Amino acid sequence: MTKSTNENHFDYLVIGGGSGGIASANRAGMHGAKVGLIEAKDLGGTCVNLGCVPKKVMWHVSEMMEELDMYAEDYGLELSEVPKLNFKKMAENRRLFIERLHGAYKNGLDSNHVELIRGYAKFVDPHTVEVEGKQYTAKRILLATGGKPKRPSIPGGEFGIVSDGVFDLEALPERIAVVGGGYIGVEMSGIFHGFKADTHQFIRKSTPLHGFDSIIREGFTALAEAEGKNVHTNKSVTEVKENQDGSYTMYFGDGTTHETDLILWATGRTPNTSGLNLEVTGVNLYPDGYIETDQYQNTTAEHIYAVGDVTGRVELTPVAIAAGRRLSERLFNGKTDLYLDYNNIPTVFFTHPPIGTVGMTEEQAMDEYGKDQVKVYKSVFTSMHSSITRNKQKSYMKLVCIGKDEKIVGLHGIGRGMDEMLQGFAVAIKMGATKADFDDTVAIHPTAAEEFVTMR
Repeated sequence: MTKSTNENHFDYLVIGGGSGGIASANRAGMHGAKVGLIEAKDLGGTCVNLGCVPKKVMWHVSEMMEELDMYAEDYGLELSEVPKLNFKKMAENRRLFIERLHGAYKNGLDSNHVELIRGYAKFVDPHTVEVEGKQYTAKRILLATGGKPKRPSIPGGEFGIVSDGVFDLEALPERIAVVGGGYIGVEMSGIFHGFKADTHQFIRKSTPLHGFDSIIREGFTALAEAEGKNVHTNKSVTEVKENQDGSYTMYFGDGTTHETDLILWATGRTPNTSGLNLEVTGVNLYPDGYIETDQYQNTTAEHIYAVGDVTGRVELTPVAIAAGRRLSERLFNGKTDLYLDYNNIPTVFFTHPPIGTVGMTEEQAMDEYGKDQVKVYKSVFTSMHSSITRNKQKSYMKLVCIGKDEKIVGLHGIGRGMDEMLQGFAVAIKMGATKADFDDTVAIHPTAAEEFVTMR
């Protein structure tokens, strides 16, 4: 074991080369700090390698297949043969794209003079980290180690795959069971359904997307039912057994069973905090392993900070990036009061069709402001995209307003194009827009987005 030398001392040592860690390291480097970034695996973390980016590629393919299947004939498109998915080719092109992103990340670090240190980090003392037998010291240290999917603690929970394993598949399963009603579950079940795999989603609660606005839950359920998706609620898996032919039988608490070729567990995530030896640092962990931070991303150790999924606060890539950059501005650019406001963060789920949400749910607004202070506007309609076809896909939209001036505190929707239209509306809500501001905005016709400025 070697002792730290001056060459191994940094102004800022970042543990974790995902979105938050890279963003914070680059911003600190831009301001002249000597920065080291520790990462054992591919640069980009979950989002680039095992999450948003490869998932979005698959979503695009699935959406194209659904478009042709559901709408092409009524639009007059005569297909000479049924389109087939070359799953292996899609996976290979997805891999090549992600490899290019790895290079882009490395170039960014190099341009900001950030030293990339390969390996797993372990604290020796509050200012010293060991990587592959070599020690590094730093004045300030950032924990940006992210999270990982977890399996259920049931007999047979080791069978099947978690979300990471989706991107290792070399062939499309004929039958797949997706377990979980959160955003990963609804996204993945939609993707595989679009791929024409026999897809079943099992949710232990009475509705999918628990905790989201009622119009999202109800809209998703209605669309799934109308389009023949197999979404099973109140289904708690108690055991899984492997069959002789390699398939699986799932057993549920209500006494029923289901047979499938592949199980995808979308049953939550857990933070990557074990193995860091945080016990020697004074960094406090909550019982579930997440790192305690204040609004400035400070941990309970004076010189150690944390951003991203490892904190358990709004586990989204742009949130980690924003928090990481603001932290570096505060530490290395004199902006001592800068921090990320975790309110009104827009979120999109790449379901079929997409879900977009920002701000409070109707239920949250009533709890905070009182029922008499809340007014809700809703619109349910068939978008023009499918209005001339037999498959008339509905869109569901809602505005949640408070007070006499009807300040908009929540905007929620599920429907075609919701993923792209949300960003602009999120800016307006962040700026404090009222219903009158929306009403005073000229609608863009014919679009689905105009519904948000024409609600009555």
